[in-house]
Amino acid sequence: MTDGAPGIKAVIFDLGNVLVDFDHLIAARKILRHTSKTPEELFSFFFDSDITRLFEAGAISAPDFFLKVKEAAGLGLGYEEFVRIWNGIFFLSEKNRRVLEIARKLKNRYKTAFLSNINILHLDYIKENFAPVVNGFDFQFYSCECGFVKPQEQIYRQALEAMGVSANEAFYTDDRQELVEGARKLGIKGFVFSGPEQLEKDLAGSGVEIGQG
Repeated sequence: MTDGAPGIKAVIFDLGNVLVDFDHLIAARKILRHTSKTPEELFSFFFDSDITRLFEAGAISAPDFFLKVKEAAGLGLGYEEFVRIWNGIFFLSEKNRRVLEIARKLKNRYKTAFLSNINILHLDYIKENFAPVVNGFDFQFYSCECGFVKPQEQIYRQALEAMGVSANEAFYTDDRQELVEGARKLGIKGFVFSGPEQLEKDLAGSGVEIGQG
């Protein structure tokens, strides 16, 4: 690795909807067949609830998570079927491939990483089915292993410490504004991801040289 532009030494990406796309509705529609909940209730419960955040922080196990949501949502399906549906939301898009190419070029000059809010079931699935993606980075940080979730400052601090850089030496991109703001509060150069073209502009504006790679 050679020295990059002055200032930035590490480039950190979000994982979901940046490097790998996902659609929670794929799972929600399938689970609807096994519950009396409305689509809105189910979506909110599974993907924006305290139980899900605890799961992403590694505070409860996968079987315990399943039992809690099965009871609360009245699910009429078994654990193995639930896991299959729960994990079947990920896919690679052309957008992802373009971002991955940018990341590959950056690796010649900078430390590269991704920082993800993710539960253990999704993590195991991603590692097995998207190995070329996750193995293409110098560092990988997962909320369920860190014990914190974005935008908690501890998860960003853990990443910075592990990479050996200070906040103002890190560039971060994420598709969620509130998670970018969490990084910015620590002094990280954070930008909301809206596509490969804007990412290239944000990198260039921060003095980061993508290179030809």
